[in-house]
Amino acid sequence: MLNFLHQHGFRLSLLTLFALTWGWSAWEPLHPDDWLLENYLVFAALPVILLSARTFPLSNISYTLITLFMCLHVIGSHYTYAETPFGYTLQAWLGSERNMYDRLVHFSFGLLLAYPVREILVRLARLRGFWGYFFPVDVTFALSSIYEIIEWQAAKAVSPELGAAFLGSQGDIWDAQKDMLLAGLGSITTMLLVFALNLWLNSNAWSEIRNSLKAPPGDRALGEARLRHWWNSRRG
Repeated sequence: MLNFLHQHGFRLSLLTLFALTWGWSAWEPLHPDDWLLENYLVFAALPVILLSARTFPLSNISYTLITLFMCLHVIGSHYTYAETPFGYTLQAWLGSERNMYDRLVHFSFGLLLAYPVREILVRLARLRGFWGYFFPVDVTFALSSIYEIIEWQAAKAVSPELGAAFLGSQGDIWDAQKDMLLAGLGSITTMLLVFALNLWLNSNAWSEIRNSLKAPPGDRALGEARLRHWWNSRRG
């Protein structure tokens, strides 16, 4: 038991933190129906995170970043993104005309999740050099756009009042585009920070970047060349 706690104590503390935050968010939320809509994301993501931890555990850094993002998300689900109190504080600080909590969470989506995405891609897809920074940004942009599409379809399927609370656009016709942009900027910020740390700590960083932009020895064209090879092999 002590050995298990020593190995997994930090991750259990993260899970406990999220469970407490989630439980608080579920206690008398401002709009219960909106809370449920917002938390379908959690219902889908949490089992995947817990189950994958057995066969493909991530670093403590990645789990910390994921936990922080999910806590921000469920806090917004308690109040709705458009009515979260801290969003009004941000609104005053920035001189905005709207509650800014949703902007914060979308920026945090990229800022906090780009590194876990990078870890997965580097370990599974063996990305190196430039591509280890580019594709986390690319995937984050893609995930953000997929979420906006899901959000749009969900809002169409429910009552207008619930749909408006769920979207949280606050009358901004470009809300979805701004949210995707902020997620992308968050991921770029994180990748620039990771790149700077890599330059500082890894003496081979620049050579890895240069080598990743060159075709490896023995590389051959794909497309029609590979199709021709397969066709000839089949005929032979």
